Amino acid sequence: MKQLFFFLFMLLIGSESVAQSATAATIRGQVRAAGQPLEQVTVAMVGTAEGCTTNAQGRYELRNVPAGPTEIVFSFVGYQPVRRRVTVAAAQTLVLDATLVATPAALEEVVVTGVSRATELRRSPVPVAALNHRDINLNANGNVIDAAVRGVPGLSAVTTGPNISKPFIRGLGYNRVLTMYNGLRQEGQQWGDEHGIEVDQYDIERIEVVKGPASLIYGSDAVAGVVNLLPRRPDDGAEGQLHGDALTEYQTNNNLLGASVGLRYHRGGWHYGGRASYRLAQNYRNPVDGRVYGTAFRELNATATAGVDKTWGSSDWSATLYDNHQEIPDGSRDSLSRRFTRQVLDEGDDIRNRPLVPKAELSTYRLNPLYQRIQHYRLLTRNRFRLGTGELHALLGVQQNRRREYNHPTLPQQPGLSVQLTTYNYDLRYAAPTLLGVEATAGLNGMAQRNRNQDATDFPIPDYNLFDIGGYIHLKKTFGRLDLAGGLRYDTRHLTWNDFYVGPNPATGFEQQVPAAPGREPQFAAFGRWYQGVSASVGGTYALNERYVLRANVARGYRAPNITEVGSNGLDPGAHIVYLGNRTFNPEFSLQQDLGLAARLPWADLSVDAFHNRITGYIYQARLTDANGQPVELVPGNATYQYQQSGARLYGAEFTANLHPTALPGFVLNNSLAYVVGLNQNSALRALEGNAAKYLPFIPPLQARSEARYTTPRPLGPFHATYVRATVDINATQNRFYAVDNTETRTAGYTLLGLGAGTTLRAGQREVAQLFVQVDNVLNVAYQSHLNRLKYFEYYTASPNGRSGIYNQGRNVSVKVVVPF
Repeated sequence: MKQLFFFLFMLLIGSESVAQSATAATIRGQVRAAGQPLEQVTVAMVGTAEGCTTNAQGRYELRNVPAGPTEIVFSFVGYQPVRRRVTVAAAQTLVLDATLVATPAALEEVVVTGVSRATELRRSPVPVAALNHRDINLNANGNVIDAAVRGVPGLSAVTTGPNISKPFIRGLGYNRVLTMYNGLRQEGQQWGDEHGIEVDQYDIERIEVVKGPASLIYGSDAVAGVVNLLPRRPDDGAEGQLHGDALTEYQTNNNLLGASVGLRYHRGGWHYGGRASYRLAQNYRNPVDGRVYGTAFRELNATATAGVDKTWGSSDWSATLYDNHQEIPDGSRDSLSRRFTRQVLDEGDDIRNRPLVPKAELSTYRLNPLYQRIQHYRLLTRNRFRLGTGELHALLGVQQNRRREYNHPTLPQQPGLSVQLTTYNYDLRYAAPTLLGVEATAGLNGMAQRNRNQDATDFPIPDYNLFDIGGYIHLKKTFGRLDLAGGLRYDTRHLTWNDFYVGPNPATGFEQQVPAAPGREPQFAAFGRWYQGVSASVGGTYALNERYVLRANVARGYRAPNITEVGSNGLDPGAHIVYLGNRTFNPEFSLQQDLGLAARLPWADLSVDAFHNRITGYIYQARLTDANGQPVELVPGNATYQYQQSGARLYGAEFTANLHPTALPGFVLNNSLAYVVGLNQNSALRALEGNAAKYLPFIPPLQARSEARYTTPRPLGPFHATYVRATVDINATQNRFYAVDNTETRTAGYTLLGLGAGTTLRAGQREVAQLFVQVDNVLNVAYQSHLNRLKYFEYYTASPNGRSGIYNQGRNVSVKVVVPF
C-alpha cells in the first residue's frame, strides 16, 4: 500500500509541474430558460470527459479547453438540448450563453457509464437511464439506491429495512450488478444481504444506470448492468470564492435526522471540496408490526476532494470515509401478542422464552447491543492526459471495507463476524484519434484483493487473495443516421487461499481462528484456481428521423464466481444462515439481446425496451436437506443453504411515457412500467420439484409508476420553480416465485400514493434556499415488497392476526431544506 500511495503522490506532483507551463482557454456563460437562470444544466464538450453543471445563477465555466474547434452541448431533463460549435484560441476566454426551451431532452442527455467515451443517451445501443440531483431530492430516500429505484424502471432492490438496499437490474443482483462510485467499482462484501452501499447519499449529484451487460467495459460482475453514483464536482460557482451548501432533513416514520455541509472552492484551474454528513434514525414502523425492532442506525460520512484542470488534461483526487452503526433485526416475537422479543442469552437461548422489548427501547436513538458496524475508506485518483487529438485516462484507487457484527448478548464487545477487505483498483483507457470516421478505444482494468478475518467467533469465508485483469478494444463508427458500436474483451482472475483452521477459545467459549495442528481438519482447505472469460458486444442505433430512434444490441457477459459461492463454509450470524460453497463452479456467461425504440415528440418522450437473457452456469442458493427430505441444521436454529449451478433464462420489457403537453406549460405526467420473468433451467430440479422450481428467486413483480407534477413556469414573487406532485406506485401480485423449501412465497399486490411539494426561494439573483416536502404511503397501506428480506423473518407457522413476517414502512412525511452559500 505504501508504494501505491507514493505513486499517487508523485503523479499529483508531476501534474502540478506540468500545469505551470500550460496555457488554457476558457468558455463561460449563463444558461437561462423562460427568462430565468437554470440550475443543474449539464454543459459538456462532445467526445471528451470534460463537463460541468450550472450553479444557482445558471452560470458555468469550462476551463482548459484545447485550442481549435470544439462542440458544446447544453442539456437538462425536460428541455431541448442546445449544441454550439465554436473555435477558441490559446488563452482566450469565450463567453457563450444559451437559452433552453421546455421540450423533451432526455433522449439527448450525455452519459459516461457503460460506454468508452462520453455519449448521448440516444446513441447508446444498451439502455441507459440517468437521474440528476433534483430528481434525487424530489423523493424521500432511506438510501441512495432507493433514490435510483424510484427513478429508473427495471431497477429494483433487495432490502433489509430502510437503510439497507442492494440494487437488482431486470431480476439480477448481488455480484451480477456492478455498483461504482465516480467510476471506481465498489468493493465491500457485496455477497451479504445485511448492509447497503457505502456511499454518502447527500454527496451524489447524478446516478447513471446501464440496464444490460456491461462486461465489455468493466469485466466481471457487470453481467446485469451498472449503477454509477457520481459525486458533485467542486469547480462550480464564481472563481476565487468559497461556495457550499447546508442540508437538513427529517422523516417522521423513523424520526430520521439528517444533516450535511459541503464546501467548494476553485481558482486558477485548481479546485478543492469537502463534505461531512450525519444521519441517525430510530426503528421504522408500519400499521401491522408497529415499531420494527432492530432497524435503527447511525451513519457518518466525510469526503475531501482536490484537482487540477489544464490544457494538458486533468487530475482529480478524492478521499472518503463511511462509518455506519446498523442494528441487526431477527424478527423474533411473542407468539400471541406479536410484540417483538430480544435475545439475551447465547447458550440456552430459546426463541419462545425471550423477553419482550420494552416500548421505550423501540423509540430511541440508542442502538441495541446487537448491531453491525461497517467502515469503508476510499482513496481515488482520476487522470486525463491529452495526447494530440487522443486522450489517455488513468484511474487508480484503494479502498478498505471493515465489517463487524456484534451478535453475542452475553459478550457484547465480541464480534461474531469481523472481516477486512482491502482492494486495489486500476483502469487505463486510451481513446485514439478518430481515423476514417472510426472511434477506437482500448483499455485495461482490474483489481487485487486481500480479505482477512479478524478477532471473531464465526467464519463464513476464508482469508483469501484475488487478482483480476482484463483488456478490451471498442470501436464505433457513424454511417449517416446509423451508429454502430462493438468490441471484444478477455478477462482472467486468480482466487486463492491457504488452509484455515478454527477451534474453541477457552476464554470466551466461542470459536476462534487457530494454527494448524496434527489431526486437525481445516474449516477451509487450501484452494487455488484461475477463471477466464471472453466478453463481446455489438449493436447500433438508427435514427428513423429526427423524432424516432431504434436501437439494438447483442452482448455476451462474464462473471467469475464470488468468494461465498466458491469458498463459504460457516455461519453468517446476521443472516442466520449457514452457507456452503462449491469449489467446482465455472464462470457464469450471459447472452442478452436488447431491442428498443425511443420517440421525441413535441408533447412527449416515449420509449420501449425489450430484452432476452440466457445465462449458463447460473449460481443460486438452495436449502440443504437430508436423505429424508428434512432441512439440515448444521448450526441449531439456523438454516443451511448450499450454492447450486445450472441455467437461467430471463426476459421482459420496460416502457416509459413522459407527457408534457405544450398547451399546459409546467405540467408533466411521467409514466413507467417494468416487467421481468426469470425461469430456472435446472431440468433435474424441476423434474423433482415441479412448478415450485420453475422460477428464479428475487424476481420483482410487474411494476408501474405514474407521477403528475406541475411547476410554475414563472416566479411567484421570491418563490421560483414551485411545484406540486402526486405519485402512484403499483406493484402487481407476484405468483411467479422460487417455492422450493418455502424459500419464497406468494406476495400480494399493493398500490401506494405519494404527495409532494417544493420551491426555491430567491432574493434577486441569489438563491436563498430549496424546500422539498414529500409524503409517502399517504394511506398508510400495510404491504410487503417481494424483495423485502424481512418478509421472511418469521419463527411461527401461524400467527393470531394471520400475518407472517415483517411489513414495509408505513406513512412517512419527509422535509428537506438545502441552503446554498
